[in-house]
Amino acid sequence: MDIYIDGSSIGNPGEASIGIVFQEGDTTVKNISRRIGIQTNNVAEYTALVFALQEALVMKAKDITVYSDSELLCKQLKGEYRVKNVALKDLFSQAINLIQGFKNFHIQQIPREKNRGADKLARLATKQ
Repeated sequence: MDIYIDGSSIGNPGEASIGIVFQEGDTTVKNISRRIGIQTNNVAEYTALVFALQEALVMKAKDITVYSDSELLCKQLKGEYRVKNVALKDLFSQAINLIQGFKNFHIQQIPREKNRGADKLARLATKQ
């Protein structure tokens, strides 16, 4: 399963939201668009990841690839960057624990223009 995630914050911190697109091949099987209150953009990105991982486990996915345009999130999960921000440490730990529930997990950073579906869902939630 391919999962595209994005977090958005109008202001930093500001009104934040998440967008998630779940795909099986070329078929979109589920979308999530949700406001998450006043947060930073990085917290929104991590919150999108945690929501996506939880939902993928509920959907009984075994092999997932997560796509994000957040360099920070991707490099922290790959161990290339340390998690220094206190607000991100708990979300990072949650994500690591959830990842253990999958047979195969991959995360890949993609350019923002390839993440338009999740970005649109995140921005849509902010406007609601």
